Amino acid sequence: MNILSMENMIKSYGEKVLFDIPSFGMEENDKIGLIGVNGTGKSTLLKVIAGIEAPDKGRLTVGNNLRMEYLPQDPSFDPEATVLQQIFKGDSPMMTLLKAYENALEKANHSMDSGAWQKKLLALNQQMDQMNAWNMESEAKTVLTRLGIFNFEAKVGSLSGGQRKRIALAAVLINPADLMILDEPTNHIDNETVDWLEEYLNRRKGALLMVTHDRYFLDRVANRIIELDRGKLYTYSGSYSMFLEKKVDREEQELAAERSRENLYRRELAWIRKGAKARTTKQKARIDRFEKLKEGMGETGRESFEISAGATRLGKKVFELAHVSKSFGAQKVIDDFSFVFSRRDRIGIIGPNGIGKTTLLNIISGRLSPDQGKAEKGQTVKLGYFSQENQEMDENLRVIDYIKEEGEQISTSDGRIISAAQMLERFLFSSRVQWTPIGKLSGGEKRRLYLLRVLMGAPNVLLLDEPTNDLDTTTLTILEDYLDDFPGVVIAVSHDRYFLDRVVEQIFAFQDHGVVLPYVGNYSDYQDFVRRGGKGTEKLPPDKRENKEKNFKNKQATLKFTYKEQKEYEEIDDVITGMENELKEVQERINAAGSDFILLQDLLKKQEELEQQLAEKMERWTYLNELAEEIAREKKPKQ
Repeated sequence: MNILSMENMIKSYGEKVLFDIPSFGMEENDKIGLIGVNGTGKSTLLKVIAGIEAPDKGRLTVGNNLRMEYLPQDPSFDPEATVLQQIFKGDSPMMTLLKAYENALEKANHSMDSGAWQKKLLALNQQMDQMNAWNMESEAKTVLTRLGIFNFEAKVGSLSGGQRKRIALAAVLINPADLMILDEPTNHIDNETVDWLEEYLNRRKGALLMVTHDRYFLDRVANRIIELDRGKLYTYSGSYSMFLEKKVDREEQELAAERSRENLYRRELAWIRKGAKARTTKQKARIDRFEKLKEGMGETGRESFEISAGATRLGKKVFELAHVSKSFGAQKVIDDFSFVFSRRDRIGIIGPNGIGKTTLLNIISGRLSPDQGKAEKGQTVKLGYFSQENQEMDENLRVIDYIKEEGEQISTSDGRIISAAQMLERFLFSSRVQWTPIGKLSGGEKRRLYLLRVLMGAPNVLLLDEPTNDLDTTTLTILEDYLDDFPGVVIAVSHDRYFLDRVVEQIFAFQDHGVVLPYVGNYSDYQDFVRRGGKGTEKLPPDKRENKEKNFKNKQATLKFTYKEQKEYEEIDDVITGMENELKEVQERINAAGSDFILLQDLLKKQEELEQQLAEKMERWTYLNELAEEIAREKKPKQ
């Protein structure tokens, strides 16, 4: 059933048209992810649908009695309200009763006239029973706890920005709604909480519309993707992974159409240059068509967004942390941590919020001194620190002047020189936007501009503190490509699982009491390690390592297949072929599933399981073949 629809919806910001949408509709079971480059109007579109802003033109039609809950990117708060009072901010009868109950409970505990408030509480208790409101209060506390908020009586004004965003998210989650609208719900929450939120939203009935940069989250929650691209809205059925495939097809079709239009333009231009006169109706119509064609040229051309990696030379010594410890009051956040960084390290730092991840970055950067131990920096190290909070920006400063303050140009890894203006173009800041004041940019555009400023300094060590917050998926993809070729060290604090899998090769996992566990592998590798109970890849103590090496050498002396390995070696090629065929069949069924979202989810789950099994079998195939080659070499007579 259709719950809302748009017709001829137009919204502009100054001279820029944010979106021009002929038609769009949502069904009651849609879970839609809205994506697009920062500054294209995603948050504005959410506000229009939520009724916060009005469109310039067009009509939004919503179903009768449709209940909507909206999480803005920057929620407003009453600093004097307690956490629970902020949660129960709505004006429905249930919310009004819960607010009255929480207020009476606080007064009964702290007021001089507690007896009168106790009587009030008794009356409210009966109303709570009648409306079954206890479940709502219990769910609110459960959701807050899962989001990392434990002190329900704390004043909202005393909490961090991330905690306040999580309180706003909790308020939306507990309120019954037919349509939930979420703007960046995964910002400021850790990986474990994101996993829980995925499960919560997948269990929840009702429609969902969200803007998020978390690509794994989109993959696992969304059943439709809509892309806002240069004012137009494109709709794709399926998950984020399916969107990526379908978008390539769309762009190839657009490119083919653009080539045809260019060929037509050249032919018509040649005809015009011959001195065409509008003497006949046909000639006049042809000239008019040429003028329209000329106006439309270049509209579908894709904007380039490439970054060439450039960095200052980095010497052999980078950083060394030796027995570093750090505490804040009674809380120890880092306990006796040692590590020597190498020149091509790609390290991801993970752990719950507030556990000490940013503290480690600040010790590495020299912004903070350890209580014990030492942190030494190599002489050639040139740091680039992309922090959670943007640097103070002069809102009146023009975009290009802000970048030129850091550098007029940058040398790329292949020896080319790129100017500040050219780099801005590659970061999707057109020549027109470059001369506008920073104050006119969106929050995401400011974040992208700040990232460019860090890179314009040509650092050879990049410290990234939650780099994926408020960056769009396009920017993230290009940043990841840039880091592939970056000739220095990357150390990133992040809760973005996709980013960690794509970029890092080592994990620093923060645990309780200041313990930092180094692990070789990406985020998914580490999660597998944890699921196995931390067994199979631990570093062995010296004495056990020596015994293991001796056993290995003894095994090498009589190297051969066991009976089970020999049988597995003979059969594994056929097994892998069968699994590949089964995976191909599942993928074909996915393509044919259409809008049958229940079947689609089952098939996607099956696909994920098969891909995991196939990856494990391929690892086993590699081991068995390497062992077979080793056995063959041993058997070969020595010359």
